[in-house]
Amino acid sequence: MTLLLAGLLGYLFGSIPFGLVITKLAGTQDIRSIGSGNIGATNVLRTGRKGLAAATLLADGLKGTVAILIALNWGREAGMAAAAGAFVGHIFPVWLGFKGGKGVATFLGCLIGLAWPIAFVFAAVWLAVAFATRYSSLAALVASVAAPVALYVGGWPREALLFAALAAFLWFMHRANIGRLLAGTEGKIGAKG
Repeated sequence: MTLLLAGLLGYLFGSIPFGLVITKLAGTQDIRSIGSGNIGATNVLRTGRKGLAAATLLADGLKGTVAILIALNWGREAGMAAAAGAFVGHIFPVWLGFKGGKGVATFLGCLIGLAWPIAFVFAAVWLAVAFATRYSSLAALVASVAAPVALYVGGWPREALLFAALAAFLWFMHRANIGRLLAGTEGKIGAKG
């Protein structure tokens, strides 16, 4: 029962559509009507408002972190259940007809909540790949594979298993991006439209 409640708590936190809320408060057009139609930070960046994209990234990450920190009061397993719930909630938010983001920032926020040193590994890999290629999606895909490997090597085998599952889900959510990467048509960081 505790794990179910922790998962529900995580889901409710994760389902808050910060990208949509932040852009609406800033008076921009509906974020779902531009670029990929996604509510995440990468699509918010396509508005040309870097500050809004940074705020979305921070909020989408922290909603996972906060849910986990609350759930950890009920034990480590509850924290992991909250992580899974927050990740799923971001991707399938009840408030937007279950159509949300792709989970990258929330994945990072969940790492911060459960194994913060590995969040640095994720961020470093993301930044290195993004800097080298200017593809946000490719950076996320590579970093999401690095995270469970680093968790396992770092002595968090249960967390490694959880994040391997979340990474597989993240890859599934990026299937269109993968197709565009293979075709050479994926949009680069900073490109509008």
